[in-house]
Amino acid sequence: MWFVIFGVTILASIIGIVYLINALSRFSLISRLKFKRLFSALILILSFLGFAVLLGFVNAITILIYVTAFFLLSGLIIRLIQKKSDKKSTVYWQGWIALSVSFIYLSCAYFLCHNIWKTEYNLTSEKNISGLRIAMIADSHLGTTFDGEKFAEELKKIEACNPDMLIISGDYVDNDSRKKDMVRACEALGDMNLKYGVFFAYGNHDKHTFNGRDFTVEDLENEFKKNNVNILEDEIINVENLCIVGRKDFSTESREDISELLKDVDKNNYIIVIDHEPTDYENESVSSADLVLSGHTHGGQLLAIKYVGELSGVNDKTYGYERINNTDFIVTSGISDWALDFKTGTKSEFVIINVN
Repeated sequence: MWFVIFGVTILASIIGIVYLINALSRFSLISRLKFKRLFSALILILSFLGFAVLLGFVNAITILIYVTAFFLLSGLIIRLIQKKSDKKSTVYWQGWIALSVSFIYLSCAYFLCHNIWKTEYNLTSEKNISGLRIAMIADSHLGTTFDGEKFAEELKKIEACNPDMLIISGDYVDNDSRKKDMVRACEALGDMNLKYGVFFAYGNHDKHTFNGRDFTVEDLENEFKKNNVNILEDEIINVENLCIVGRKDFSTESREDISELLKDVDKNNYIIVIDHEPTDYENESVSSADLVLSGHTHGGQLLAIKYVGELSGVNDKTYGYERINNTDFIVTSGISDWALDFKTGTKSEFVIINVN
């Protein structure tokens, strides 16, 4: 699915470039020039390269698509207004509105991505688990919106919420992460004062380096173990009356069926399943799992593709809470992002879950 999305994105970008060259040439200062389209193309190319240098190629493409969309939308609105009023303005309203809205919209999207909110859920259980407080993060993708030191600062905020444990639902790092940030982030995990500790299950980016980073999966595992982080790959840890289960990533590894994985667990314990991708609700909802925690979707990431995963059947849920049968499901929008510096229709967050 993502290859299709990327293909459509590139095609839309090419169409957008042609359209924007013509749109920019209609600004009064440019329209008077002899080679107005050439000058517009130069402005567009330099702007794109500037954003690519500052924010990366993926973000430059994102900005281009949104600016194009706002030019199209503002153009449609102005045409409808002119048609009804039967008047034409000498001011190029389409261009000024499109640029203004693009700036405001993308500035807000940048703010929503780079700032982190606390999202809290209150759940109930018939099991003897009163007062359990779980912190969850996912999709930190170290190096995208914060480095290891900033990650450590965010962990302090989470620790101040007095959780009993921290669960990391995958994509802790990706192919752009740096070893020094990974090491510092792991040290910060080891410094947390938690009753039950830190539990981690791999996401689709954690193991696949694409030769883009300066550390191996073994390096990551060693740092986790050095800092007492529990790595769960189709594995279970029992702590008092809790059962924490970590599943392998759905799209990158062969893994056990949830029914097989949970067949020997004590059903009297409160069973928490960490599953990076929210793709197995049907099976998990008829298992003995009490709570399933996922990330991966980034809350839909951008408003235009917010529900693509659900509508296409790739994901069972994009964001938030759902209860199916006797199982609670929570999908977080993530504490950061992969590559993109913008979030629209969602925000970056850490999650606190109270179970009584």
